[in-house]
Amino acid sequence: MNKIMTMSWGTFATVAAIIVLAVLIVLGIIASIRKERRQQELAQTVERLSDDHITYAFIINPSKPEAERTRLYIKDYCSIHGIENPLFIDTQLDKDGRACAEEALSMGADVVIAVGGDGTVRTVASAMAYSTHAFGIIPIGTGNLFARNMGIPVDNIEVALSVATSHGSRRVDMGRMSLLDSAEPEHEHGFLVIAGAGFDANMINDTNPELKANISWFAYFVAAFKHLFGKKSRGTILIRTASGAQHTVDNVQFRTIMAGNCGNIPGFTLMPDAQFDDGILDIETIDTRSGILGWMSLLWDVIHKTVTRSSKQSPFATHATVRQYQGISTEVILNKPVLAEVDGDILSQSNHFLFTVDRKALLVRAPQLGSSAEVTGSLPPVQK
Repeated sequence: MNKIMTMSWGTFATVAAIIVLAVLIVLGIIASIRKERRQQELAQTVERLSDDHITYAFIINPSKPEAERTRLYIKDYCSIHGIENPLFIDTQLDKDGRACAEEALSMGADVVIAVGGDGTVRTVASAMAYSTHAFGIIPIGTGNLFARNMGIPVDNIEVALSVATSHGSRRVDMGRMSLLDSAEPEHEHGFLVIAGAGFDANMINDTNPELKANISWFAYFVAAFKHLFGKKSRGTILIRTASGAQHTVDNVQFRTIMAGNCGNIPGFTLMPDAQFDDGILDIETIDTRSGILGWMSLLWDVIHKTVTRSSKQSPFATHATVRQYQGISTEVILNKPVLAEVDGDILSQSNHFLFTVDRKALLVRAPQLGSSAEVTGSLPPVQK
């Protein structure tokens, strides 16, 4: 009897793995078709509008393997396209993207372009918030999540440069995560994609950098296995909506809590309703139970959301609970401190933090392919 049950569970696991693999392959094909279509649309729409009076500054993360090759390519591109005297400033261990962007602005840059991964993009954006100066992105990192959500090509430097040096821009939101129990003077941290605490932060913190360089974002899945059955968090969530209403969720339990300004990660959609220009953050708590069945349920729910583009939980995700809220601010008070992160950058542990959003704080150079674009075509020269 035990042998028959063992075989049954083994067969079930094999069939489940085959189904998941098949679904992932189909999603990959769909994503590839969409990507090719977007590239074709970009090639037809992106056209640089020359203006000899615009000064561009490129903030480069030299630790990226592609950094020097990208720097030379940018110099050649600027020379060919008549962009004179571009500024190049490298980030350093004691000089992050924010400090470099502030230096670029003090040197007279009209447009500041981050050349790096999500960390570089995030810190440069922190300096550009509420500025009248445009912010561009040349993605050369691993995830490049914000660039992907904005429709900026992550594997075509020429098109990305065309976007960054064009005059097509849009206003987008910037999220903030404040660690209210931190003694650090800088306890507020900007983010563009997702900030979170709990499982997601632990996974990111344990991701091997060398493995990440070799197998890209798949390295996160390797690190995730270490924390699949870690301790859960419990606490209170206070949400303030755009209408000013206050909502309290008491005694909520979860493995991770996330605040999303954008909802897409490579291959999947975590928060279908998240929009980067609506002035609202999407809050999501995730819990799993029944061991590996819970995580399989969660995977199925993510696949369901990716395919349907609906935020409703899959009725077949019976061993996972995903709760979603929306608001302009969300305060979280936990019984015990957990590790926090913003756009993949690890912060400290906290049991009292606040998510807020700065509506349309950034003027980002991005393709004008969606209806959410606020500024299209030519922009007047930026006032210095």
